[in-house]
Amino acid sequence: MFDSLLNAFRSPDIRRRILYVLGILIVYRLLAQVPLPGVDRAALQSYFDNNSAIGLLDLFAGGGLSSLSIVALAMNPYINASIIVTLMQGVIPSLQALSREGEYGRNRINQYTRYLTVPMALLQGFGILSAFSAQGIIVGGFSLASAESWIQMITLTAGAVVLMWLGELITEKGIGNGISFIIFAGIVSRAPTALSQILSRPQLRDIILFAVLAVVAVFVIIYIQEGQRRIPIQYASRVRGRRMYQGGQTFLPLRVNLAGVIPIIFAISILQFPAQLALYFTASPIQGVKDVATFIGGLIAPNTLQYALLYFVLTVGFTYFYTAFTFKPDETAENLRKNGGFIPGIRPGRPTQDYLARVVFRITIAGALFLGVVAVAPVIVGLLDASLQGIALGGTGLLIVVSVVVETMKQIEAQLMMRNYEGFIR
Repeated sequence: MFDSLLNAFRSPDIRRRILYVLGILIVYRLLAQVPLPGVDRAALQSYFDNNSAIGLLDLFAGGGLSSLSIVALAMNPYINASIIVTLMQGVIPSLQALSREGEYGRNRINQYTRYLTVPMALLQGFGILSAFSAQGIIVGGFSLASAESWIQMITLTAGAVVLMWLGELITEKGIGNGISFIIFAGIVSRAPTALSQILSRPQLRDIILFAVLAVVAVFVIIYIQEGQRRIPIQYASRVRGRRMYQGGQTFLPLRVNLAGVIPIIFAISILQFPAQLALYFTASPIQGVKDVATFIGGLIAPNTLQYALLYFVLTVGFTYFYTAFTFKPDETAENLRKNGGFIPGIRPGRPTQDYLARVVFRITIAGALFLGVVAVAPVIVGLLDASLQGIALGGTGLLIVVSVVVETMKQIEAQLMMRNYEGFIR
């Protein structure tokens, strides 16, 4: 890994991309330090000290929610908008047709996602400010009739849009997935505080258990990310003009976890959204609504068994869901047929498509189950020992950090390999 990083910095193009990503992340962390006006900081700190259930929301905001910065919403509105647009592609024929139009279709769908991010950010900003206002955190209270309240809500929305833009800049001009990098930077920024809390525990057993869980989680995540099923591909001899090209044999690598870290991010976002709504309605003057919101908030609290089950089911489900959108057996089979390739023992066309679909389904079972188990293991440990409940948040963050690092290193190695081939051709 270190050799790859050194070689990457020797390449001017890759070094420029890496430094570009670092610059964007620095801008994000600077924005996270800009506080939202009209907030009682002492009341905010007291609320977070006495409410551990909201810690998961703050984890993905990179601490921006506990300080109520202008980017407190983080990437949640954009992720929720992406999930909604992706689901709509399966039920709206026009969007489904647009998704098959190559680069143009993807650009149009991304544009729709950006448009939807704005009302999602307004909605979430309204919910958070209303909930915090009920706790006495917002100075003067929150009301849609107040100009200052609108300024606060629009500021949070603008912060979410800026983060969306920064994430897309990383994806376009940097290395890796911009959304994952923004979340990665937020989690890493909280690492020193989390480690100090773990090391401050009086019992050595807690520290050792946390270290063992961290090592096992890192090993399993890397093992899954590197695991792949190689499908042999045979190319027939081809004649072009007066020249005959001899066929060759290669393989199609299918990763055990084709979805990467995205299922975890989607699962957490889905769990966060009702938690945010429940946080808002717990301050409702109507007792029935308040009781329902309190029940839902307790149902999906990060330190409960039902939360672990929901987290596991959503992680497994989104692994299959996202794999279905990233790998299309029909397009792969068609490309193989057009290039004269075939799988030995499998006829080209529909039989190849069905075979690839079966293989992807089977290997995704292993990837989805492993990912789900690793995701909920820290939560289960926290349930078995109440003194270790904080590990659940650290385990979720560790999953994303390790997955992002592994995926980024693979992209750097791919870039280095491409440049080696270019030098060889010259």
